[in-house]
Amino acid sequence: MLRDATLSRLKEWVIAAVVRSDDTDKALAAAQACYDGGVKVIEITFTVPEPIETIRAVNEKFGDSILLGAGTVLGVDNATAAIKAGAKFVVSPVTEFDVIKLCNQKDIPVMPGAMTPTEIYQAWRAGADIVKVFPASHLGPKYFKALKAPLPQVPIMPTGGVSVSTVGDWLAAGAEVLPVGGALVDKQALNEGRFEVITKNAQELMAAVKKFRSR
Repeated sequence: MLRDATLSRLKEWVIAAVVRSDDTDKALAAAQACYDGGVKVIEITFTVPEPIETIRAVNEKFGDSILLGAGTVLGVDNATAAIKAGAKFVVSPVTEFDVIKLCNQKDIPVMPGAMTPTEIYQAWRAGADIVKVFPASHLGPKYFKALKAPLPQVPIMPTGGVSVSTVGDWLAAGAEVLPVGGALVDKQALNEGRFEVITKNAQELMAAVKKFRSR
Protein backbone atom coordinates (compact mmCIF):
# COMPACT_ATOMS: atom_id res chain seq x y z
CA MET A 1 0.00 0.00 0.00
CA LEU A 2 1.36 3.40 -0.95
CA ARG A 3 2.22 5.92 1.74
CA ASP A 4 -0.57 8.37 0.90
CA ALA A 5 -3.20 5.64 0.93
CA THR A 6 -1.97 4.38 4.30
CA LEU A 7 -2.07 7.88 5.76
CA SER A 8 -5.56 8.39 4.42
CA ARG A 9 -6.78 5.25 6.16
CA LEU A 10 -4.99 6.18 9.38
CA LYS A 11 -6.74 9.53 9.46
CA GLU A 12 -10.07 7.96 8.55
CA TRP A 13 -9.91 5.27 11.25
CA VAL A 14 -8.31 7.67 13.78
CA ILE A 15 -8.02 5.37 16.80
CA ALA A 16 -4.82 3.31 16.93
CA ALA A 17 -4.53 0.52 19.48
CA VAL A 18 -1.10 0.43 21.10
CA VAL A 19 -0.59 -3.22 22.02
CA ARG A 20 2.02 -4.15 24.60
CA SER A 21 2.08 -7.80 25.64
CA ASP A 22 4.79 -10.20 26.78
CA ASP A 23 3.02 -13.00 24.90
CA THR A 24 2.37 -13.18 21.16
CA ASP A 25 -0.86 -15.15 21.58
CA LYS A 26 -2.23 -12.50 23.95
CA ALA A 27 -1.20 -9.77 21.54
CA LEU A 28 -3.09 -11.58 18.76
CA ALA A 29 -6.15 -11.88 20.99
CA ALA A 30 -5.91 -8.21 21.95
CA ALA A 31 -5.71 -7.24 18.28
CA GLN A 32 -8.78 -9.36 17.57
CA ALA A 33 -10.65 -7.75 20.47
CA CYS A 34 -9.80 -4.28 19.16
CA TYR A 35 -10.87 -5.27 15.65
CA ASP A 36 -14.14 -6.70 16.95
CA GLY A 37 -14.79 -3.34 18.60
CA GLY A 38 -14.15 -1.40 15.40
CA VAL A 39 -10.51 -0.36 15.89
CA LYS A 40 -8.58 -1.34 12.78
CA VAL A 41 -5.23 0.33 13.41
CA ILE A 42 -2.93 -1.85 15.52
CA GLU A 43 0.51 -0.78 16.73
CA ILE A 44 2.84 -3.42 18.18
CA THR A 45 5.59 -1.84 20.27
CA PHE A 46 9.23 -2.86 20.46
CA THR A 47 8.94 -2.92 24.24
CA VAL A 48 7.49 -6.46 24.05
CA PRO A 49 9.83 -9.49 24.23
CA GLU A 50 9.32 -10.66 20.62
CA PRO A 51 8.18 -7.64 18.59
CA ILE A 52 9.12 -8.95 15.14
CA GLU A 53 7.47 -12.32 15.73
CA THR A 54 4.37 -10.57 17.06
CA ILE A 55 4.19 -8.15 14.12
CA ARG A 56 4.57 -11.04 11.70
CA ALA A 57 1.88 -13.09 13.45
CA VAL A 58 -0.61 -10.21 13.50
CA ASN A 59 0.10 -9.47 9.84
CA GLU A 60 -0.45 -13.11 8.86
CA LYS A 61 -3.75 -13.23 10.72
CA PHE A 62 -5.30 -9.93 9.63
CA GLY A 63 -3.55 -8.92 6.40
CA ASP A 64 -4.99 -5.80 4.80
CA SER A 65 -8.11 -5.82 6.97
CA ILE A 66 -6.16 -3.72 9.46
CA LEU A 67 -3.35 -1.18 9.38
CA LEU A 68 -0.45 -2.72 11.27
CA GLY A 69 2.32 -0.56 12.66
CA ALA A 70 5.47 -0.84 14.74
CA GLY A 71 5.89 1.37 17.79
CA THR A 72 8.79 2.44 20.01
CA VAL A 73 11.10 1.93 17.04
CA LEU A 74 14.67 2.99 17.79
CA GLY A 75 17.12 2.73 14.94
CA VAL A 76 17.20 1.70 11.30
CA ASP A 77 17.69 -1.99 12.08
CA ASN A 78 14.44 -2.16 14.07
CA ALA A 79 12.56 -0.19 11.43
CA THR A 80 13.84 -2.42 8.62
CA ALA A 81 12.95 -5.61 10.47
CA ALA A 82 9.47 -4.32 11.35
CA ILE A 83 8.72 -3.36 7.75
CA LYS A 84 9.91 -6.76 6.50
CA ALA A 85 7.62 -8.42 9.07
CA GLY A 86 4.61 -6.51 7.76
CA ALA A 87 4.47 -3.14 9.49
CA LYS A 88 2.75 -0.52 7.32
CA PHE A 89 3.80 2.45 9.46
CA VAL A 90 6.56 3.22 11.96
CA VAL A 91 6.29 5.16 15.22
CA SER A 92 9.11 6.30 17.51
CA PRO A 93 9.27 8.23 20.80
CA VAL A 94 12.21 10.22 19.40
CA THR A 95 13.32 11.75 16.12
CA GLU A 96 15.97 9.69 14.36
CA PHE A 97 16.66 11.17 10.95
CA ASP A 98 18.00 7.91 9.53
CA VAL A 99 14.72 6.17 10.40
CA ILE A 100 12.76 8.96 8.71
CA LYS A 101 14.93 8.67 5.60
CA LEU A 102 14.53 4.88 5.47
CA CYS A 103 10.74 5.04 5.76
CA ASN A 104 10.54 7.76 3.12
CA GLN A 105 12.60 5.58 0.76
CA LYS A 106 10.34 2.59 1.39
CA ASP A 107 7.14 4.64 1.01
CA ILE A 108 6.14 3.86 4.61
CA PRO A 109 4.53 6.52 6.86
CA VAL A 110 6.76 7.49 9.77
CA MET A 111 5.76 9.23 13.02
CA PRO A 112 8.80 10.32 15.04
CA GLY A 113 8.48 11.74 18.53
CA ALA A 114 9.11 15.36 19.48
CA MET A 115 7.86 17.86 22.05
CA THR A 116 8.92 21.46 21.49
CA PRO A 117 7.80 23.55 18.49
CA THR A 118 11.35 23.52 17.12
CA GLU A 119 11.68 19.74 17.46
CA ILE A 120 8.27 19.19 15.90
CA TYR A 121 9.01 21.46 12.95
CA GLN A 122 12.44 19.93 12.35
CA ALA A 123 10.99 16.40 12.38
CA TRP A 124 8.35 17.44 9.84
CA ARG A 125 10.91 19.18 7.62
CA ALA A 126 13.04 16.03 7.72
CA GLY A 127 10.19 13.98 6.24
CA ALA A 128 7.89 12.95 9.09
CA ASP A 129 4.36 12.23 7.89
CA ILE A 130 2.85 12.92 11.31
CA VAL A 131 4.83 14.11 14.32
CA LYS A 132 4.14 12.21 17.53
CA VAL A 133 3.97 14.76 20.34
CA PHE A 134 5.40 12.99 23.37
CA PRO A 135 4.66 12.97 26.24
CA ALA A 136 1.26 14.43 25.34
CA SER A 137 -0.34 13.40 28.64
CA HIS A 138 1.59 16.19 30.37
CA LEU A 139 0.79 18.77 27.71
CA GLY A 140 -2.87 18.21 26.83
CA PRO A 141 -5.10 19.35 23.95
CA LYS A 142 -4.48 23.03 24.77
CA TYR A 143 -0.84 22.54 23.79
CA PHE A 144 -1.94 21.08 20.44
CA LYS A 145 -4.21 24.05 19.82
CA ALA A 146 -1.35 26.41 20.61
CA LEU A 147 0.98 24.51 18.26
CA LYS A 148 -1.45 24.48 15.36
CA ALA A 149 -1.84 28.27 15.40
CA PRO A 150 1.68 28.96 14.03
CA LEU A 151 2.19 25.49 12.50
CA PRO A 152 -1.12 24.54 10.83
CA GLN A 153 0.70 22.65 8.07
CA VAL A 154 2.36 20.18 10.45
CA PRO A 155 0.30 17.01 11.14
CA ILE A 156 0.54 15.96 14.79
CA MET A 157 -0.76 13.21 17.04
CA PRO A 158 -0.58 12.68 20.81
CA THR A 159 0.84 9.80 22.75
CA GLY A 160 -0.63 9.62 26.21
CA GLY A 161 -3.74 11.21 27.63
CA VAL A 162 -6.25 9.81 25.13
CA SER A 163 -9.44 8.33 26.57
CA VAL A 164 -13.13 8.17 25.70
CA SER A 165 -13.72 11.45 27.52
CA THR A 166 -10.87 13.30 25.74
CA VAL A 167 -11.28 12.06 22.14
CA GLY A 168 -13.28 15.12 21.11
CA ASP A 169 -10.86 17.52 22.78
CA TRP A 170 -7.86 16.07 20.95
CA LEU A 171 -9.59 16.04 17.57
CA ALA A 172 -10.87 19.59 18.04
CA ALA A 173 -7.32 20.67 18.88
CA GLY A 174 -6.01 19.33 15.57
CA ALA A 175 -4.81 15.77 16.25
CA GLU A 176 -4.73 13.64 13.09
CA VAL A 177 -4.57 10.20 14.74
CA LEU A 178 -5.21 9.10 18.33
CA PRO A 179 -2.99 6.27 19.60
CA VAL A 180 -4.48 4.67 22.74
CA GLY A 181 -2.67 2.33 25.10
CA GLY A 182 -4.01 1.34 28.50
CA ALA A 183 -7.34 3.09 28.05
CA LEU A 184 -8.03 0.62 25.24
CA VAL A 185 -5.83 -2.44 25.77
CA ASP A 186 -6.41 -2.63 29.51
CA LYS A 187 -3.40 -4.38 31.06
CA GLN A 188 -5.34 -6.25 33.75
CA ALA A 189 -8.02 -7.39 31.31
CA LEU A 190 -5.31 -8.53 28.90
CA ASN A 191 -3.48 -10.54 31.57
CA GLU A 192 -6.73 -12.10 32.79
CA GLY A 193 -7.95 -12.94 29.31
CA ARG A 194 -11.05 -10.74 29.60
CA PHE A 195 -10.90 -9.59 26.00
CA GLU A 196 -14.52 -8.47 26.04
CA VAL A 197 -13.35 -5.51 28.15
CA ILE A 198 -10.97 -4.47 25.36
CA THR A 199 -13.71 -4.84 22.75
CA LYS A 200 -16.01 -2.63 24.81
CA ASN A 201 -13.27 -0.01 25.18
CA ALA A 202 -12.78 -0.06 21.41
CA GLN A 203 -16.49 0.37 20.77
CA GLU A 204 -16.69 3.33 23.15
CA LEU A 205 -13.67 5.04 21.59
CA MET A 206 -15.05 4.64 18.07
CA ALA A 207 -18.43 5.93 19.25
CA ALA A 208 -16.68 9.02 20.65
CA VAL A 209 -15.06 9.63 17.25
CA LYS A 210 -18.41 9.24 15.50
CA LYS A 211 -20.05 11.65 17.96
CA PHE A 212 -17.35 14.26 17.34
CA ARG A 213 -17.63 13.95 13.56
CA SER A 214 -21.43 14.23 13.61
CA ARG A 215 -21.43 17.57 15.40
